[in-house]
Amino acid sequence: MASSQRDARSRPEPVNPYTAAGVDTAAGDLAVELMKSAVRRTHGPEVLGGVGGFAGLFDATAFKAYDKPLLATSTDGVGTKVAIAQAIDKHDTIGLDLVGMVVDDIVVVGAKPLFMTDYIACGKVFPERIADIVRGIAAGCAETGTALVGGETAEHPGLLGPNDYDVAGAATGLVEASRVLGAERVQDGDVVLALASSGLHSNGYSLVRHIVAGAGIQYGDRAADLGTHGSTWGEALLEPTRLYAQPLLRLIADHGDRIHALSHVTGGGIAANLARVLPQDTWVEVDRSTWSPPPVFRVLADLGDLELESTEGTWNLGIGFLAVVAAEKADAAASALSHEGIAAWQVGVVHTGPRPDGDFEQGAKGVDGGAVRLVGAYASNAAH
Repeated sequence: MASSQRDARSRPEPVNPYTAAGVDTAAGDLAVELMKSAVRRTHGPEVLGGVGGFAGLFDATAFKAYDKPLLATSTDGVGTKVAIAQAIDKHDTIGLDLVGMVVDDIVVVGAKPLFMTDYIACGKVFPERIADIVRGIAAGCAETGTALVGGETAEHPGLLGPNDYDVAGAATGLVEASRVLGAERVQDGDVVLALASSGLHSNGYSLVRHIVAGAGIQYGDRAADLGTHGSTWGEALLEPTRLYAQPLLRLIADHGDRIHALSHVTGGGIAANLARVLPQDTWVEVDRSTWSPPPVFRVLADLGDLELESTEGTWNLGIGFLAVVAAEKADAAASALSHEGIAAWQVGVVHTGPRPDGDFEQGAKGVDGGAVRLVGAYASNAAH
């Protein structure tokens, strides 16, 4: 018996074949433990089952108070902005960007966000890094009143490098059918308000990275004149996306049917995204002279030897959202947003009938909506 025991002790411990293949399930479990408290802080009484289940549960009893409740849903990612986070090993704000890209799309139709799930694909699970990403998502969810009810971290060795990852998310919101915002509400004479962005948000980073690389700039280099909070180029370019959900929902609640349409300025720029929420027989000329694109856009354009106008289909140039409102409510809406800490100003007016000669954006993202173009020259000094 003693000999048999010694033989058993001398045999090597069995190797987990999944670990040998490069997938560390223990690291994934640790990442979940590290993020649990941040995720729980986004949960109200509507969330059932806690963290770690196969599916998130959300109590839909509140739907009964609606005459015709409609669910709104959106899914998106952050794009190549994650490459900068990876380059400087700073991962705590990418989650805010993800929430902005996903949740603020839902608010465009006037829906209140209910819950969100996330997906992180990586080459190797580093628990603290994954936890940082999810803490950022949870912070964005808390700010927008969204419950983070589930998520997935997938380790893909061989497909992604050890330090590579990508993030995506999906969210669901709720709106009364009679309160849905959109082109059907827009009228001749409505005013278009611009809402200031916090910077690049999460669009156009392939162009940003191309310019930075071409200029020989390292992300750890000191940043000058970018007008952001970061002290290095990498930190400045990771400036988080402004989250508009709650201020816009309060604006809708206060001004009711005088808020006609909203547009989230993401991929495609100002003109294309505004055109998507206008009726087909309308047109708007967005007046560039009403604002000055913030320094980060000007510096990057100069480095890339580009005219700002040539980047209008790529960057937001200082406008993160657009609101189409009844003319008599424009001043009140802009003032309300200002009190929320969001600069807002008039950039155009909706017109019907024949439009001026020249090129307009129309038919963006498969939506054959209104026609929009930017006119004039940008203001030389930032007024917003």
